[in-house]
Amino acid sequence: MAFANHLPPLQLVKPSLNFPKPSLFFNPSSYHFNSPSILHNRSSISTLRRITVKAKAQEPEVTVATDAFTQFKHLLLPITDRKPYLSEGTKQAIATTIALAKKYGADITVVVIDEQQKESLPEHETQLSSIRWHISEGGLKDYKMLERLGDGSKPTAIIGDVADELNLDLVVISMEAIHTKHIDANLLAEFIPCPVMLLPL
Repeated sequence: MAFANHLPPLQLVKPSLNFPKPSLFFNPSSYHFNSPSILHNRSSISTLRRITVKAKAQEPEVTVATDAFTQFKHLLLPITDRKPYLSEGTKQAIATTIALAKKYGADITVVVIDEQQKESLPEHETQLSSIRWHISEGGLKDYKMLERLGDGSKPTAIIGDVADELNLDLVVISMEAIHTKHIDANLLAEFIPCPVMLLPL
């Protein structure tokens, strides 16, 4: 009993409820406890370890997602415009694609798409000449040009097929192609296997 009289009075410590908001990466050092003795609880330590391990496992996924938007090696420029001297939206898409290719050292594939046969497009050759001229004016010499004319597929499906076949990193499209109904944005989301850059008018 004499020994008990020398013990300090017990103090009840109420745990703090002011935990930091959850974030993508767990940081154990951001948590503060009112009593250091809680760290002697083995279950608490093991819980911290488990959470830390899970957070580290997410890091590569975030890195991969980031790389997808910073490491473009092959760009696709679909052209559904029928104007022989090209619309403003198409010119903008050409200029943007060239700028991206120069910045990342990427290759460019241009695909000219139309649901009609070549014989039904009297100004088709003029259009191709306009495309080549604008690309040349942008300072680009090496690129590939494909034609998908009258093969029975919708332009949106063709874009998805080409992007998949060539393992492309980015598709550049003007919103003009969406507004004119040449490309279906909803179907594009289903068919496309890579990121898409939509350029506002």
